[in-house]
This record gives sequence, C-alpha cells and structure tokens, in this order.
Amino acid sequence: MNTVSEAEGDIVREVETAGARIAEARSAVNDVIFGQTKVVEETFITLLAGGHALLVGVPGLAKTRLVHTMGVVLGMEDKRIQFTPDLMPADIVGSEVLEENEQGRRNFRFIKGPVFCQLLMADEINRASPRTQSALLQAMQEQHVTVAGQRYELPRPFHVLATQNPLEQEGTYPLPEAQLDRFLLQIDVDYPDLAAERRMLLATTGLDETPVRQILSSEELRSAQRLVRRIPVGEQVVDAILELVRSARPEEANIAEVTEHVAWGPGPRASQALMLAVRARALTDGRFSPSIDDVAALAAPVLRHRMALNFAARAEGITIPGVIDRLVQRLG
Repeated sequence: MNTVSEAEGDIVREVETAGARIAEARSAVNDVIFGQTKVVEETFITLLAGGHALLVGVPGLAKTRLVHTMGVVLGMEDKRIQFTPDLMPADIVGSEVLEENEQGRRNFRFIKGPVFCQLLMADEINRASPRTQSALLQAMQEQHVTVAGQRYELPRPFHVLATQNPLEQEGTYPLPEAQLDRFLLQIDVDYPDLAAERRMLLATTGLDETPVRQILSSEELRSAQRLVRRIPVGEQVVDAILELVRSARPEEANIAEVTEHVAWGPGPRASQALMLAVRARALTDGRFSPSIDDVAALAAPVLRHRMALNFAARAEGITIPGVIDRLVQRLG
C-alpha cells in the first residue's frame, strides 16, 4: 500500500510530466497565433478544466483560427458553426428525416448535426436568436442531446469555444444569463501589440505559413483533465475563492460598492469554475498546487459574465471589471 508521501510523489511526477507536455502544446499554438499569449493560456485552462469558453472581441483577431489550431494541436475533431439570424436549432443538433427502403417501408433516421464533435466552434454566437442559442444548453451542461425523445451522447471530450462580437455592434442578441453561466471563462480578446502585429504581418502574407502540428492526443487531454481534479487545493485558496465569489453577491456582500451597484452576482457555479480553473492554471505552469495569485489572476474571466450592474451604476460609469478589481484587492 502506498504511503501518503508516495502518493504525493506520484502526483508530483504526473504534474511535472503533464506540465511539460502542455507547455509544448502552448508553444505550438503561440507559433501560429501571434500576440495573444494570455488568450491562449486562458483557453488551455478552460480545456484542461473540462469547460467551455466565450471569446469576446471584434472581428479579425484570430479567434476562429485559434479554435482550429487548438483542435489540431490537441488532436481533437473540430467543427464550426457560423451563427446567423436565420440559424435553427436543428442546424446545430441535427434532425430526423423520413426514409423509404427498398421494400417500401418508411422509417425515421437521425442525421447528426455539427455539435457531434470534440471541439465545437460557435462563431459569432450572439448573431443567432435566443431560441437557437439555447440549442447548445443541454449539450454544454450534460454532454448529450435529446431529439424526438431519443438521447444521443456526444463525443468525449466535448468543448464549446464560442466567439462573440461586442453587443454594441448591429445585428446581435445578448446571450441569456443561463447560457452565459455555462461558460467556464469569458476570455476577452484585445488587439495585438505593435511587435506582435508586425510579426504576424510578415509571417502571414508570404508564400509559406507556419504549419500547425499535433502535440497531444484527445486521450492525453482527458488524462490531463482527470489530473486537474486530483491536484490538491489548500484551505487558504478555498477560503479566498469563497470570499471572492460571495463578496460579489449584493445579497451577501458587506461592501457598499457591490450592494449599491450590482444587480445580480455569481452563483455557486462560479465557485466551482474558479476551483477548477486555478488547478488547471497550476498544471499549465507545472506546479503541484494553486495559490491565491491564481485566484486573483482568474477572477475576471470567471466572474465578468456572471455579474450585472444596475442602471444607476451604468449611468455613473461603473464597470464590471472595475468592481472585480476592487474585490480582488481585498483578497490581499
């Protein structure tokens, strides 16, 4: 029987090995996606934690290319859906068709939609109606879909990386709160800096482009996801997660800025997301256990889509990132 120290030694070796492999995979993605190191890191954290990510940014920032590159590097089957106002739920999950065989007998056959893959790119998800957006809810939460009373399992692993245009742009629909809560992280994609954009300009407008190469397999990813859930978390980190999430709820907070400006705050799923995300971040760095610094670093991507300001706060120019920053400062 293993002793406690032997068990800890096993997980340390596994973390070191997995961390090295993940670092190699991140490097392969960064060779293709220029100037988005933080975005790539948070995307890896999402996948290692077994969750889904919402990539928010204006068009042309390589969000679509990032998803395809992640699929290749991680050895996952990826598919893409372009969300448009006329997209229907059946265009996502699939539909039944009536067929007639050689004997003249008719029966229904289910034709699987693009959701049956390991890595689904939901491009410009907020351009479709809420009814169509909701077609992803069951798949994202339960990893299966139900059509005509029949349950169909999705491949494992299954992840949704959705892109969203800023809501100020025309022809967009805000995502329902229930769907936003299904995304582990909201990853904001900003413009690359000057050096990165120069490098991208030279690398992508010539005859040759850097090829995308596979580093991991989907089974290795699943193994890393199981390892994430085995990484120990100290009591101080657990307390920091609970303090941060609970202090963002106006019903429970004793902070005037929250009680006066926040309309609704994050639920328990935010605590679960933060717990998994800090473990995944530790693994990407090859560390044995997460720290409070990991909680502070991931507070914004975990919380910003799980909170809303009231009208008075928006009129005063208060922002969700500003509120989260002040809650993080209190952790110190």
